[in-house]
Amino acid sequence: MPGHQLRYDVNCSILFTELPLLDRPAAAKAAGFDAVEFWWPFAEAVPPAREVEAFLAAVHDADVQLVGLNFFAGDMPGGDRGVLSWPARTAEFRENVELVAMIGAATGCRSFNALYGNRTADLHPTVQEETAVANLAFAAATVARIGGTVLVEPVSGPQPYPLRTAADAVAVLDQLLVERDVRNLALLADLYHLTVNGDDVPKVLAEHADRIGHVQIADAPGRHQPGTGELDLDGHLHQLERAGYHGWVGLEYLPDGPSAESFEWLPRHRRGSGADQTDEGKR
Repeated sequence: MPGHQLRYDVNCSILFTELPLLDRPAAAKAAGFDAVEFWWPFAEAVPPAREVEAFLAAVHDADVQLVGLNFFAGDMPGGDRGVLSWPARTAEFRENVELVAMIGAATGCRSFNALYGNRTADLHPTVQEETAVANLAFAAATVARIGGTVLVEPVSGPQPYPLRTAADAVAVLDQLLVERDVRNLALLADLYHLTVNGDDVPKVLAEHADRIGHVQIADAPGRHQPGTGELDLDGHLHQLERAGYHGWVGLEYLPDGPSAESFEWLPRHRRGSGADQTDEGKR
């Protein structure tokens, strides 16, 4: 079984989608999990306050910990993968950053995923890179007020998304560190995305374990639960443990069947996060 000491959370934006979004934290709790994460759970960068309040109440009432949240990423179903590198949407992104920090303060969430954004045909890549650096620095400074970390993720799928490998994302982290002394940035290592993009996952984990702030998993091919594909998740997660990774592992897969039945690979007694987590361990 993968990662005997690792703690798992459920990504409720891709699991339990058979339920209304606000019912999903309670469903994760009923399945034995104490922690959840979400992509941006609203249609707008800054939704009405009543929608935010309802989301906070759903997490609180389910008695689960929110351990990961994405910044607004545009129209995800339509193919957007972030807006932080789009100059025309900088104001919108920064308003969202302030709201994300407020949600983090209210929930204890300290890890925030900033999807970089697709390349656009009307802008030179350098312009988008400069915009991304400025907006990542802003996001990092904003969540630093609550002890938060901004995550940068390589993803598969849309080819205009420029961060495909761990090295691509680490280069962004390095640029922010060198140019702006931004230190609360980390790599989000989604083992599925890295695998299907052709990255050498054991090499990535060996070289960058100290830069990883969050891990997500799905099997490959198919992006379903562990055991449905050919990815050596056991080996990868054990390697992470040996390298000293003590963060969360987000279950970010498309369940092959009902969500509640897709956790059979993980014994119920290993789904809870334990009661003695420190603030540092929650990140």
